[in-house]
Amino acid sequence: MVNVSSNFDSGNIIVLSAQDAADIRLQIRKDTHSEFLQWFHFRVGGVRSKACRIVIENAGKTTYPLGWENYNACASYDRINWFRVTTSYRNGELIIEHTPALDSVYYAYFTPYSYERLQDFIHQAQLNAQVRLTTLGSTVQERSIDLLTIGNENLSNKIWIIGRQHPGEPMASWFIEGLVRQLLNEADPVSRKLLQECVFYIVPNMNVDGSILGNLRANAAGANLNREWATPDVERSPEVYYVKSAMQNKGLSLCLDVHGDEAIPYNFVAGAEGNPKYTDRIARLEEQFKKLWEEHSPDFQTTHGYPLNAPGTANMNVCTNQLSQLFDTLVLTIEMPFKDHDALPDVRAGWSSARSMHLGAGVLPVIHQILPHMH
Repeated sequence: MVNVSSNFDSGNIIVLSAQDAADIRLQIRKDTHSEFLQWFHFRVGGVRSKACRIVIENAGKTTYPLGWENYNACASYDRINWFRVTTSYRNGELIIEHTPALDSVYYAYFTPYSYERLQDFIHQAQLNAQVRLTTLGSTVQERSIDLLTIGNENLSNKIWIIGRQHPGEPMASWFIEGLVRQLLNEADPVSRKLLQECVFYIVPNMNVDGSILGNLRANAAGANLNREWATPDVERSPEVYYVKSAMQNKGLSLCLDVHGDEAIPYNFVAGAEGNPKYTDRIARLEEQFKKLWEEHSPDFQTTHGYPLNAPGTANMNVCTNQLSQLFDTLVLTIEMPFKDHDALPDVRAGWSSARSMHLGAGVLPVIHQILPHMH
């Protein structure tokens, strides 16, 4: 007997019909108190050696339907090793076709990053003598907003790395785990040098509630956190309120805000060129950072990305714009694909958790090289 379920951490699916493995009909549920929808994560059981045809009927009504073009869903038998399966988008429906080798299989929009893994990661990190784990405040559903402080807070270079403002972008969590693990690698000379020169403030998951709820972009109150930075509300967007307050209290020299993009099959960054107080100095730093990263990693490129904002037209509710203007410094939005990185594709895995971790670890030499230009 075929069964479909999603009542677990980051699960999201509505079952319309699952009597026949060859015609499983589903819908994606909307975000909590919001109209956003795109993230899916569900389990299908009783399907060993059965040719499954899974149809997500409302894919054409999702927030980013262009995200389904040339996209293949992620699947896993053990929730550790994930691979891509044949997926097509036709007439507003997303169709997953797969013949599982085992009884039960998980499908997801991207390799999930669970709340349990987050807790394991941050509590393992605090075992390092250079790490302090503190709580900045509570989310809407009263979970901890955790901050990892790595290094000496008396140092003047204050580097902030935040991720997962949009909960349905788990590549951001993988990126940050990769970055932190490399930063704590005592055999790496770049990491050792950075910790002599900088203190790192890391918020691995800005939107814990939304991640657990299986949302794409909203927190438990229905707020898109990356549109709350101008005037964050302690009731509606406490995650931004407490993190921004900590930034103002501790200082900020450079910030990377880590995301995923549904439609563009490349890694890229977005800057603050539309800010009213955008300066030539910030422009030079943005270009230097991009150039350095492109030289360091074939998985990063500068040809494809978002259209540039015209001068003075930036949305100042967005994190990168607000923080760059507030602190007069380099702040960048990092975007990774849900599909594959077309400049260096991987047929089996597409863009993956492992590649996200490598990209995170690989940004540390770029930070190290941009530091002398920051002052």
